[in-house]
Amino acid sequence: MASLNDKYLWLENLKDERTLNFIREHNLRFKKFVGELPNELYRRLEPWFKLKTVLDFSLTDSGIFVLYRLWDEYVISRVRDGEEERILSSKDVDENSLIVSIYPSKDGKKLGFFFTISGSDVGKLRIIETNTGELIDEVKGSVGNLIWLDDRKIYYARFYREGKTPDGVEAPAERIILRDIESKEEKVTFGLGLERNYMISLFDVPEEDWIFAVINYGWIKSKVYGGPKLSPDKWKLLLDIQESVAYPIGFRKGASYIVTYDKKGFGRIVRITNGDHREIIGEEFYPKSPIEGAIVSGDLIYVNYLVNASSRICLFDLDGNHKGEIAFNEPSTVEILKEYKGRVFSVIESFSRPPTLYEITSGDLEIIFGEKRNIDWMKVEEGFATSWDNTKVHYFVVRNKRKERNVAIIYGYGGFGLSITPRFLNHVIPFIEDGGVYVIANLRGGREYGEKWHRMGMREKKQNVFEDYKSVIRVFKERGFKIIALGRSNGGLLVSATLTQSPELLDVALIGYPVIDMMRFHKLYIGHLWTTEYGNPDDPKDRAFLLKYSPYHNVAKDRNYPYTLVYTGLHDDRVHPGHALKFVARLEEVGAPVYLRVETESGHMGASPRIRIVEYADILAFIYRAIKIR
Repeated sequence: MASLNDKYLWLENLKDERTLNFIREHNLRFKKFVGELPNELYRRLEPWFKLKTVLDFSLTDSGIFVLYRLWDEYVISRVRDGEEERILSSKDVDENSLIVSIYPSKDGKKLGFFFTISGSDVGKLRIIETNTGELIDEVKGSVGNLIWLDDRKIYYARFYREGKTPDGVEAPAERIILRDIESKEEKVTFGLGLERNYMISLFDVPEEDWIFAVINYGWIKSKVYGGPKLSPDKWKLLLDIQESVAYPIGFRKGASYIVTYDKKGFGRIVRITNGDHREIIGEEFYPKSPIEGAIVSGDLIYVNYLVNASSRICLFDLDGNHKGEIAFNEPSTVEILKEYKGRVFSVIESFSRPPTLYEITSGDLEIIFGEKRNIDWMKVEEGFATSWDNTKVHYFVVRNKRKERNVAIIYGYGGFGLSITPRFLNHVIPFIEDGGVYVIANLRGGREYGEKWHRMGMREKKQNVFEDYKSVIRVFKERGFKIIALGRSNGGLLVSATLTQSPELLDVALIGYPVIDMMRFHKLYIGHLWTTEYGNPDDPKDRAFLLKYSPYHNVAKDRNYPYTLVYTGLHDDRVHPGHALKFVARLEEVGAPVYLRVETESGHMGASPRIRIVEYADILAFIYRAIKIR
């Protein structure tokens, strides 16, 4: 029976001297356990973080603005005719700053960018003159989604984390603000009256006097509005999906094109003209393969399908006739699709290559910016596990062609409709070089197999996610592998639930920046927003199923827990570090071999590359010590 006694509540107070001592003592204990090994692993990780990693890009009349990470800095450059013009470095802002997103004006003369310090969600939206770097304007908070209206007026989205919105709605909530960057005058222009847990996104159509606004209730339902860019009072409701999500992909010849997941949940594309809805592309062009994203460019629609969690781009005309396809020679992820004046660009990555900017031309891919080589000694395989209810659970296996040992890191997430697709594995390359196997599990709760796949891992069905994960673990356990479970954020909930339910399956548990106390998550930072996904502990019906699996409340005596590392960052203002601290205290209480690592310069968004490598080196060192690789 789960206990509701919370004698470690004081660890939620990050200013309490007892909490600070708890952190200091545990950091010292962790450092003693890993010894000097992180220094060696740091040197081995370093080269892989020196590769250009494209994070964002924006298309303008004066070239392509690219945001990328390069070793110990974030860089904004403009690429024209194959030449790179460096505009700004994160080091010009602050030593520990992370540049998260960029918003150049259409002519490229002004540049907006959002940055945070040490990975906090709260940061600054700064606007500068591109050529001189002169500061024009700055807005503080959880802000972004900047849309340029003219040289001096912008829309931006403000997420209210605490308190109330200007119209008196309790946080968390979001509003669209119209701002004059010269006079600094601003007003709420869209979203007035929307209740808490609603989020708003704007989608610009650069070549048209048209803009889309999407209202999302958590991650489960959407309303799509559209109208003249300068007249929010004329934005009309185009699509209202009560039980599913939707998003716009383009506006062409007076018609709006929208992806909706309202039927079987795999996604279909509809065209809306003067209130008339017509389905252009139906569901399951590929069987059981959802649309992950799409864009309208000229007279074509570019659609990113996920086929067993790997991207394929299909081309259709505006009436939905299939015109071609781009497949990849290795499992890959199409991260971003954008178009400008009939040209389509995308950021694409794989397990062996960092995110790179491509142009898609006549069914081909041309590298515009980024790395041109990949890791030739990596081998990627795929398989399926069988979950408790006979559901097939897909997974990727990444290994070294030349060397292998029976040790597997099994990574999972399973939540918020987030698809876990091929990503560059710079943070675990030494482990794979040394023969370790890295496994990525595509669990329910994500959207790898559509919106229904997501909903089968939500709320009272969350246990499906844990059972899916266990089924993948068992595949490798039965082959004689030592198992290292890895998850971060919602994935930290996954691993901590697996640890408390089935510790015998694990040899090591790695739990990062985790949600763990399912009775109090909604009271900490922006946690109330997640009640749309998890359920609300204040509702007795929801409380019952949350308490049943809440890791913090299900730590038990007389269990043989494996080596466990819980890690978090003091600048995490999304998932409160108290989750991690309290869980460690509970595990210590029952004699579990648990360690805690708290990074003082990182948040949920991450950290500077230098700090991030230190963190990864420590995590790998913990694995090596715990299972005696070194």
